[in-house]
Amino acid sequence: MADQTSTQLDVCSRQPSGSRAARRTRRDGRVPGILYGGGEQPLSFDVDARELRLALAGVGAVLDLSVDGAKPTPVVLKEAQRHPVRGETVHVDLLRVRLDKPIQTVVALELTGLEEAPGIKEGGVLEQITREVNVEALPTAIPESIVHDVSEMKIGETLTLAAVTPPAGVTLLDPLEETMLATLTPPRLQTEAATEIEAETEVVGEAEKAEGGEAAAEE
Repeated sequence: MADQTSTQLDVCSRQPSGSRAARRTRRDGRVPGILYGGGEQPLSFDVDARELRLALAGVGAVLDLSVDGAKPTPVVLKEAQRHPVRGETVHVDLLRVRLDKPIQTVVALELTGLEEAPGIKEGGVLEQITREVNVEALPTAIPESIVHDVSEMKIGETLTLAAVTPPAGVTLLDPLEETMLATLTPPRLQTEAATEIEAETEVVGEAEKAEGGEAAAEE
């Protein structure tokens, strides 16, 4: 797999501060963050919100991080905290990495071919249970997402991680057979209707039995 193009991100160091200072930083259009790893002490920083958004949306997992104009160092996103309502990034954790050493991280799982799946065409409902998987790879080999084609899935089938082929150089870390990714169940409306019919039949049957019992008692 070819190395992915990295994106440079310029940040400014800052002194660790409380939530009040962090809110002030966000009002100024900047996002607070912390840089970890590499055998060095954690470093607090802030970054322009728009530049961060563009960098994280770019191709590739590796960012070339420049702190206060210094020589860039390769980093990856460790965690991004988002506003629960607006969805904007409010804090980021970045991790220093070596490009020649594999790291473990989380990658999104994308299912494709849903419209072609026989079970979907028959009205079945596909439920994606797992949306992220744990992987190990060199920083430059980490994909934006792992894609799996479900165009052959039929009603009643269950998809596990064992069916997924990761990109070259990427190792799946989750249990292959035990990690359930998706299920394709029968149409819900039909299932609910059948359940309602069964329930109504039981009620009618019980009512008829009750009426029969009352008639016998009167005789």
